Amino acid sequence: MTMDKTTLIARAAQEPEDRLLLARVLDKYEQCQRKNIPAATSFLSPREQAMAQSLLAAAGVRDGFLSDGGYQEAERKILVFLPDWADAPPEEELAFLRASFRGPDSSLTHRDILGSLMGLGVERDRLGDILVSAHSADIVAAASLRDFFLREWGEAGRVRLTVTEIGREDLEVPQAQVKTVRDTVSSLRLDAVAASAFGLSRGRAAELIAAGRVSLDHAACLKPDKQVGQGAVLTARGLGKAKLIEVGGLTKKGRVGIVIERYL
Repeated sequence: MTMDKTTLIARAAQEPEDRLLLARVLDKYEQCQRKNIPAATSFLSPREQAMAQSLLAAAGVRDGFLSDGGYQEAERKILVFLPDWADAPPEEELAFLRASFRGPDSSLTHRDILGSLMGLGVERDRLGDILVSAHSADIVAAASLRDFFLREWGEAGRVRLTVTEIGREDLEVPQAQVKTVRDTVSSLRLDAVAASAFGLSRGRAAELIAAGRVSLDHAACLKPDKQVGQGAVLTARGLGKAKLIEVGGLTKKGRVGIVIERYL
């Protein structure tokens, strides 16, 4: 490492409370190096993943690890550090379960499912994505929770559940609901793109950025003039998430055509 651990963590942390999480990430890396065995973090949110990636880059760790959330588009993922002899994470790191529910009054939301799991004493960082469909919810979780879920998890609210283990390949990923926004902006500055994405005035977007309420690619950004590239993900606290999926050419008035997908 090019600098001491405390300095690395302080530079990568966005908030003081992030330091403990980042210390645990470095601990897992060091465990892998010391014992020459795979070592995995808890589940990280997209913001936490971005911080962890920044921390590892600053520490000079650019390979020898990968992220896994059970499926390609997963939001919550673990980081798995691999020794030289391994080229893939152990299959036993993650568990995949399906909670099925049926009946005329059997309608559950993501919040219902998460609340029932929290009620069992499960910590959020032991859970990956929760994929809710019409009559079931697929759960990605730490493998150590598999037997506990199969034995203890039988209801969410007043809805009875039938919980079974499934394979990674059996996960049912609901299609994201998005609204397509086609617009033109004076430039690809963060304040201009955020204003278009969330239906704000540019001044209001700049205020939210200055207040630390806007993230670019899951990392907090306080610079309204930061350039936004195609494929970038914007999140605004209280307003949701959007993705810049296309950057077009200039209009006759010199404005840039963009296409944004806003998640509903």
